Amino acid sequence: MRDTASTAPTNWARNITFSTAGLHRPDSVDALRALVAKSPHIRVLGSGHSFNRIADVDADRDGVLVSLAALPGGIEIDTEGRTVRVGGGVRYAELAARLHEHGLALPNMASLPHISVAGSVATGTHGSGNANRSLAEAVRAVEILTGDGETVTLARGDAGFEGAVVSLGALGVVPALTLDVEPSFDVAQSVFGQLPFQDLDFGAVSSAAYSVSLFTTWRAPRFDQVWVKQRQPAGLDFPWAEPAVEAQHPVPGMDAVHCTEQFGVPGPWHERLPHFRAGFTPSNGDELQSEYLLPREHAVAALHALDAVRDRIAPVLQVCEVRTVAADTQWLSPAYGRDTVAFHFTWVADTERVLPVVSLVEDRLSAFSPRPHWGKVFTADPARLADRYPHAADFAALVRRLDPAGKFSNAFVRALLPR
Repeated sequence: MRDTASTAPTNWARNITFSTAGLHRPDSVDALRALVAKSPHIRVLGSGHSFNRIADVDADRDGVLVSLAALPGGIEIDTEGRTVRVGGGVRYAELAARLHEHGLALPNMASLPHISVAGSVATGTHGSGNANRSLAEAVRAVEILTGDGETVTLARGDAGFEGAVVSLGALGVVPALTLDVEPSFDVAQSVFGQLPFQDLDFGAVSSAAYSVSLFTTWRAPRFDQVWVKQRQPAGLDFPWAEPAVEAQHPVPGMDAVHCTEQFGVPGPWHERLPHFRAGFTPSNGDELQSEYLLPREHAVAALHALDAVRDRIAPVLQVCEVRTVAADTQWLSPAYGRDTVAFHFTWVADTERVLPVVSLVEDRLSAFSPRPHWGKVFTADPARLADRYPHAADFAALVRRLDPAGKFSNAFVRALLPR
């Protein structure tokens, strides 16, 4: 996120300028509580890696944006209970390093470790792996600061909990979450070369390791790279493509120095599961992103549907990543209730050229009931999106219960909720 005292803040990609010049950074929970209580309209900015207006305030309301990055007491580890309480401003890179110091781990991470935990789970962000569920599924309890300044805690098993994690920021400010953790483990990452779409056994390829990511530029009917991450000490058998002989970056032509170690060298989970190293900034934000999640059984059909229009996709694309996610239980998670395949597009930073292609991609995938990632660029009708979530009405009722005045809502959220 970028902000100054005199200009309105922007998101990381700079395609969104927020609707207020004020970005508050309270340095205590009491200061945060006072800000929430006195503000008629408030939204939380995480690490700024959303590409649409999900985090924005309404332009016609006296809105306040708040960052939680300055709050103290960010990470509290319970080694015996295998849980960790995480502050709302903590990023995955910081959390992962602290957990590893205590011999603990998260089961999965997103490709970027630089994003905030609370913002990631609130938008349904995920990693990769047939058996790995979205990041939100690791959350055991969520603390919500409501409009009157009171804190409500919803824990796994409580009524409404399944709607409180992937919440789109609509329920209140989340000063802390509690996550389940597990013993630390090692991962070896290997990168393979070209894998044609023709005769692709997607089920075998995606299940070949703990985590598999497939990259294509859509310039040919193939995956240009396959990134395979295997928990140790399990071996790896990947007969469908040749191993890369040089370190790779997912985007062709970019230096691999920012990427996590490859060539099957084992290392700690948090230094292999992300694609990018925590100590480096992988790019400067000159990109747009879209992602669509659909039932995994449609993976090959969806590949061919998109391949038919690759001549339209390729000119505005940097790279497309295809991953799998296990079904989860979060009401608004794009992986809710179904084993999922995710098509992630990293576009060039040109909204005018990209949006027509985004609409084309959505049209080509429409037969497969795609759910867009909440934090990415999409053009689908919000009313139709609600129809793809069986518990959309339950989530709307939870919003009315915890935020009856609509203090934490915005135009983006209201457009999605059933009336």
